[in-house]
Amino acid sequence: MSVGLLLLTHEAIGPALVSAARHVLPTPKLRMEVLEVPPTADPEAMRQLTANHAQALDEGDGVLALSDLYGATPCNIGLSMSELGVHMRCVSGLNLPMLLRVLNYAEKPLDELAEIAACGGRIGICIDHA
Repeated sequence: MSVGLLLLTHEAIGPALVSAARHVLPTPKLRMEVLEVPPTADPEAMRQLTANHAQALDEGDGVLALSDLYGATPCNIGLSMSELGVHMRCVSGLNLPMLLRVLNYAEKPLDELAEIAACGGRIGICIDHA
C-alpha cells in the first residue's frame, strides 16, 4: 500500500503541474488525482466531492493533499477533511519542486511525506545573488 496523492487547486493549476511532473517522471509511483475548485463552486458540495475522491485514493495509508494557496477555498476544503473522517494531511504552497519531491519519495508514510512536500517546495525556491 501507499499514500494517495490529491492535488486540490484552483482551475488549470493542478493539471498543468501534473503534466510538467509527468515530463520529468513519466510513471509516478503514487496514485494521483487532481480536483480543481472552480470560482463558482459550492464549497459544501466540493467538500463532499473531495471526501469521495480522497476515500477512493486511500488504500489504508491515508491521502496527502497538495493545495496551491493557503487560506483559499481549495486549501480550506483540504483542511476540513478530518471533520468528515478522511485520513488526510494537507500541505499548501504547491509548486513543481514540491510535487516532484513527493513523487520521488512515494514509499514514505503520510506524515513524513507531508514534511518532504513542504521541504521540497521551500528548497525549490532560490534567489539569484549574482
